[in-house]
Amino acid sequence: MLADSHCHLNYKGLAEDQAGVLERARARGVTAMLNIATRESEWDDVLATAERESDVWATVGIHPHEADQHAHIDTAKLVDRARHPRVVGIGESGLDYYYDHSDRERQQISFRAHIAAARETGLPIVVHTRDAEDDTAAILRDELGKGAYPGVIHCFTASGAFADIALDLGFMISISGIVTFKNAKDLQETAARLPLDRLLIETDAPFLAPVPHRGKTGEPAFVADTAQFLANLRGETVEQLTGATARNFHRLFAKTIA
Repeated sequence: MLADSHCHLNYKGLAEDQAGVLERARARGVTAMLNIATRESEWDDVLATAERESDVWATVGIHPHEADQHAHIDTAKLVDRARHPRVVGIGESGLDYYYDHSDRERQQISFRAHIAAARETGLPIVVHTRDAEDDTAAILRDELGKGAYPGVIHCFTASGAFADIALDLGFMISISGIVTFKNAKDLQETAARLPLDRLLIETDAPFLAPVPHRGKTGEPAFVADTAQFLANLRGETVEQLTGATARNFHRLFAKTIA
């Protein structure tokens, strides 16, 4: 059992050979893939893949890079599209102050709209955060004061302190192939101590291919390599890690087993 909790099957690099990408993933034991939306123009394609493939599910959301171009996407629009039976999460959304492709205030407004949609639907929010730990934590905490909602910090690269905050707020944490990189010592230290019942793994394909595939186009099949590395890092068997993270995936994205 292997669940890739975050990939972009409709992005260039995967879309051209989507059938082959899925076949290779299944051959390595991947039984669940979450196809993530980042802009409104992708929603129909992302959903079409999830409708066609029984082991693929979808999210609806707007990436923080796209917030300026999607001021019209509010909570109501997200909730409406999330009624689709194959939509199991909201996002990805959050804050990215590294690139600042969108105005920071606009990112924050969009982020809060996504959280409200997660609260209203009960679906988990998929959180992207980069160079924005303080504001991300403040918004997550403030929004929890308005009512509980589930979520995951995807492609975790933040500090150990932020990991503790996310765990305290009830979030799961998803580890990508970055953990296999030689210069990822801080991330490795954090990943080694995360509670097993709060851990997910992902590829973020077509990005961030793990060692030994670094430099190649990422694929969901490569989640197996990240799982093996992470199991060794944590002193667990790969069966323990993959089984637990797959169960965590289906527990968090509960609509996948509804």
